[in-house]
Amino acid sequence: MGENGKITVFLLDDHEVVRRGVHEMLSMEPDIEVVGEAGTAAEALVRIPATHPDVALLDVRLPDGSGVEVCREIRSRDESLKCLMLTSFADDEALFDAIMAGASGYVLKAIRGNDLLSAVRDVAAGKSLLDPVTTQQVLERLRHGGGRPDDRLAHLTDQERRILDLIGEGLTNRAIGERLHLAEKTIKNYVSSLLAKLGMERRSQAAAYVARLQAEKPQR
Repeated sequence: MGENGKITVFLLDDHEVVRRGVHEMLSMEPDIEVVGEAGTAAEALVRIPATHPDVALLDVRLPDGSGVEVCREIRSRDESLKCLMLTSFADDEALFDAIMAGASGYVLKAIRGNDLLSAVRDVAAGKSLLDPVTTQQVLERLRHGGGRPDDRLAHLTDQERRILDLIGEGLTNRAIGERLHLAEKTIKNYVSSLLAKLGMERRSQAAAYVARLQAEKPQR
């Protein structure tokens, strides 16, 4: 809570119109105060630690990355910070990534104003908006994936599979970018996504995982 007892909120969305609308709606509430906003992941990673909000309302899709990565990064520095993901559409991967990043929940941009206010208050109070049944299914999927490595690969896109193989070869993000003709920052985003889907935190774990998969392949 802020010094005045209000719930402090930080907004991250690359659309100014969306930010302004949400900002105005939240600011009309006597118990909520918007302490900062950003339009890119890079800005958010600088401004969120500086403003120490109770709740960070993070857009999932950003021009320079994803709100999921921002959530993972800022919560690695301060676990008391609550993250509420904001996304345009519901899908299992968004939920999976949100859970893996430690988010308290995620809401659709089509949400009604009163429901968003309730979500912010609930998250600030330490509640989780992630449906327990769905969360359990995702975690079960992850656990089973640990027993059968190939299961987890099914959740990767073709591009993520290619990048995973190159990580296994020991290539850096820059080298992978050169190989695939993509920007290094783009590769970094892909790596963050595939690590989340595999339930891993470091690329060294991914490299070891690839090595294990290759060792388990039947010899011809």
